[in-house]
Amino acid sequence: MPINFGYSIAPTRAINYDNCDFSKLHELEQAVPSFKRCINCGACTATCSAQQFTSFNIRKIKTLCMDGQYESLGKELKKCMLCGKCTLVCPRGLALRPIIMTMRKIFVTK
Repeated sequence: MPINFGYSIAPTRAINYDNCDFSKLHELEQAVPSFKRCINCGACTATCSAQQFTSFNIRKIKTLCMDGQYESLGKELKKCMLCGKCTLVCPRGLALRPIIMTMRKIFVTK
């Protein structure tokens, strides 16, 4: 009989892209084409005012969106204070406020 040490195998975190629905991502890319220019460098996350008070992370939001993982995006997007500091430091010159507002329209369910 095996000894139970209280550990278990963690479920896989692999994403099956064949089962993902990328329709919302395509809708976002059509509404705000500049979204594709983001290189995910993290400068926006480093200067974010909301991150000082919450767990808001723009880089994580973009990654979840690109992976088709929309479930928690609505809750995360509501944390953004739309202060614009991220736009000031973006090396690609992205206007992140319109991107966040468009993402809220697409991903936030009422």
